[in-house]
Amino acid sequence: MPDGWPLGMLGKMSSPTTADMAEAVSRSAERFLRLVRSAPDPDLPIPATPGWSLTDVVGHLAMEPPRYEDLARGGDDWVRTAAELPEYNARQVRELPTRDLQELSALLRRGVGSLVATVLEFGADQPDMRFDGGAKLPADRALGTLIAEYLVHGWDIAAAMGRRWPIDAADVSRVMEALVHIAPGWVDPGDTHTANYELRLRGQRRYYFEFRSGALTVTTTPPDRVDLRISAHPESFLLVNYGRRSPVRESVSGRVVAWGRKPWLAAAFNRRFLSP
Repeated sequence: MPDGWPLGMLGKMSSPTTADMAEAVSRSAERFLRLVRSAPDPDLPIPATPGWSLTDVVGHLAMEPPRYEDLARGGDDWVRTAAELPEYNARQVRELPTRDLQELSALLRRGVGSLVATVLEFGADQPDMRFDGGAKLPADRALGTLIAEYLVHGWDIAAAMGRRWPIDAADVSRVMEALVHIAPGWVDPGDTHTANYELRLRGQRRYYFEFRSGALTVTTTPPDRVDLRISAHPESFLLVNYGRRSPVRESVSGRVVAWGRKPWLAAAFNRRFLSP
């Protein structure tokens, strides 16, 4: 293996339980809020989200847990296509119930607490909820996208303050519990691309992305043939996937490595997905 990771370490991680997902989203939210409390100014510009201040980012994240809880209970407030998401987020921020940072932080904490209580109440009978892009996924797996929000926007805020923001590889595996469900909804149905990719998150499991002329299937079962294999450090994968790091830079550093029958596909993997 070019990346030096033992084959035995890959593909053997068990899926996190509902309780584990609930604990992780609560912990991630609290870590995010601690970072927010340490910020020098509620109007601090966040370059990774142009036009948004710290207050805007916190407001956006405060509105998401109640939306998730409503969707888990059968609500319909989901974005149909990736192209609609920027305007949805902008409207969400314009219509915030308050711009007081402490009040928004309190709303975020209460919202996460209520969402987690609801998901735990479902127990083994997790409902399938609609999500942006049209996917359906179990409510506890959807918590993975909220974890990603706290990790990625926390990274944005830390970068704006000149601080480090390490991302735990185990949390990226929880994010993947959601991404494997929602990724097919972020593929252009008019794309004629057909290929099989293997994604190895180092120290974790392998995922197989099978593109077939505008349709995508993501599994953990190897296909008969793989056109490109990608080995990625979990933090690098998350930040590249959310547009915070350049895939070229991560490749040069060795944190993302690609090889296989069709190596030229490596540069285009991220472009297979619609940009919000």
